Amino acid sequence: MRRHDPTDTTKGERRLLWGYWLLSGYGLRASRAFTWLLAAMSLTVLLLMVFGLPASVPEPATTGTLNGSEISLHTSTPDPALHGKWSQRWSWARVEKATRVAVNSVVFRSSGQNLTIGGTYIEMTSRLLEPTLLALGVLAIRGRIKR
Repeated sequence: MRRHDPTDTTKGERRLLWGYWLLSGYGLRASRAFTWLLAAMSLTVLLLMVFGLPASVPEPATTGTLNGSEISLHTSTPDPALHGKWSQRWSWARVEKATRVAVNSVVFRSSGQNLTIGGTYIEMTSRLLEPTLLALGVLAIRGRIKR
């Protein structure tokens, strides 16, 4: 398939080729793929700081009842929630947590952090996109070494 052949190439294939060129220069530009990876990780950190990390860690609560000699206990953890002002969302501790989540998503690992619903979706998206960008960069380096 030739990239300059508009007659035999469907729109889907042309878009896929255009994306491949944009992200990694047809597998020849490792720097382009790693630049996109760094930009995606930076965007992930920013989005997690603003929408993904809860204001505080939800504390589990245990309630129970005592009936004669039986004890019945129930432990529940509330869903992580994002409270507070915008200025409270910009701290070095939140930057560190968000960076940890972003770096873990590059290598398909779950961060183990309590995230809001938006943060969960941000992490899932980054766990799909960022390893792809890493693979494009590694393949470009491999192609350069094999030449």
